[in-house]
Parts: sequence; C-alpha cells; structure tokens
Amino acid sequence: MGLSYQENFTIPFDMVDVKQEIKLPDFISYCLGVSGRQSEELGRSDLYVFQEFGLIWVVTDYELTIQGLPKYNETITIKTEAVAYNKFFCHRMFYIYDAAGNLLLDILCYFVLIDFETRKVAPVPEDLIAPYQSEQVKKLPRAPKYQLLEKTSVQEFPVRYFDLDMNGHVNNGKYLEWMYEALGYDFLLCHVPKKIQLKYLKEVEATSLVSSRMVAEAGVSQHEIVVDGHIHAQAVIEWRERHVAG
Repeated sequence: MGLSYQENFTIPFDMVDVKQEIKLPDFISYCLGVSGRQSEELGRSDLYVFQEFGLIWVVTDYELTIQGLPKYNETITIKTEAVAYNKFFCHRMFYIYDAAGNLLLDILCYFVLIDFETRKVAPVPEDLIAPYQSEQVKKLPRAPKYQLLEKTSVQEFPVRYFDLDMNGHVNNGKYLEWMYEALGYDFLLCHVPKKIQLKYLKEVEATSLVSSRMVAEAGVSQHEIVVDGHIHAQAVIEWRERHVAG
C-alpha cells in the first residue's frame, strides 16, 4: 500500500443536485485535486512531472462503489493513496468517509503517463513514483471490458467553451455528465448509483458534436460517448431505487 493523504471537505451548495446529494462528475474532479495536492507535497506536481520527464498523467478508467452519496453541508473525509504500479499503469484509491467514520464510497482510478511529444504511453520512471511508496507489481487487475451497444437511445450535445480544460480537451467529468443526461430527469430523481465503471478511450475536442448513447435494463444502464462514429468513452452504471417523499 502507498503513502496515504487526507483532507476534510464540507459539501458546498454548487456541488449538489436537486436531491441535495453530491454531483459525482464534479466530485470526481475535486478528488483528483486532492491527489494533486498530495503530489505537490511530495515534490511531484504535474508541472514537475512535465518539466523533468516530459510526461503528463492521464486517467484511463474509474471504478466507483457507492454505499451513499455525501449531502449538502456535510463534512466528509477524503483519503487517498497511490496503491500499486507496474511498468505502464498506476492504481490510486480514494476513500470517502462521513463524520462518524463510515465509508460512503470508494473510487479506484487507473492512471498512465503520456509522452507529451509522441502522445504515446510511457513507462513509469522509478524516481518519479518513489515518494508515493506504492507497491511495485508485475501485473495489476485489468480494467473491465465493455460490449458495443445496439438499439440505443441517443442524445446529442455540442461541446461548449467551458467544457474544455487548459489542454483544449473536454474535462473528464463532462463525459459522466453526458451519460447521466441521457437517462432523463425522472429516472435520476428516483435512482442513485451503487456502482460505476467508466473507461476513457479518446479525448473529445472543441467544436465536436457528442452523441450520448444509452441502453437501460433491469437497473443497469450502459453508455457510450460517440463523436463522428468513434467511441470516446464507455460506462456501465448499476442503480438502486430511491424513494421520493411527496
């Protein structure tokens, strides 16, 4: 196991939905910021990694297991550690606890390093990863595989200016937001996710028209984010019903 790092966080108004529960697309991005602050403490900021190695970190997959979602004005603890790595892949865990110490959800992130010049996956340098005290392993558990979808419902979204990050690509959290939107207001009002598996295949760029494709059956929704016939992200989400008062 790796060196752990944690922060407390009180959920603000602009990060919750109409159910007063955390918006997962925003929260995942916030958690990445927490891991970024650990990296800065260890002298391994994104700027350092780029300047010293010519590399950038990229998330390829998320796996979330959810017992409950943090709510408005709730103070939670976010604990993270870079748990293991091999030649090309790194695994980082996030554990989210309520004030009583109960685990609300955990997030497994799959990271790779991309060479900025070649845009290809690069080996993980030993001296880059050493401060995290992660376990070096020959093999890491593989990310889930996804089937191609047929007979989908489709919603289209133009990429907007504020969807883009400083690299000119769509922010990671936006993909999950597009997937949620395909399910519709009534479904989202009455359901909460209990497990999410999400894979990023290709970056979405400015001026793209995005198709959010979806198939839902028996409490499970399957998703694809498609641009010009090419799949850019895939996900499977398991849902539980939420009883709404009134």
